Amino acid sequence: MINAEVTKSGTESVLSTLRKFSRKVQGTGLIKNARARRYHSRGMSKAVKKKRALKLIKRRSDFRQLVKEGKAEERQPRRFARERTEPQTPRSTGPGSGLGENTPIAR
Repeated sequence: MINAEVTKSGTESVLSTLRKFSRKVQGTGLIKNARARRYHSRGMSKAVKKKRALKLIKRRSDFRQLVKEGKAEERQPRRFARERTEPQTPRSTGPGSGLGENTPIAR
């Protein structure tokens, strides 16, 4: 059993102590595990697992064949950072709000 314990410091309000406690409980993962185990979910049968694996193998071989024929492009691995093809231009420090064409959008 994991315990999440928080002590109130001198001038700290009750609400901030409560927020601190709820963050600590979230960090331990108690709520996430409790919600996950709330309802029983059956595992996949061997036949279903096998069928899924065979479909995946088939899809991959079909894709490899399309790449060989030149009908599809080979995907780049996602592990490494994408290399930039165009050099970065320095930002202009002109007047205005700074929200122009070259402003990056947070996503």
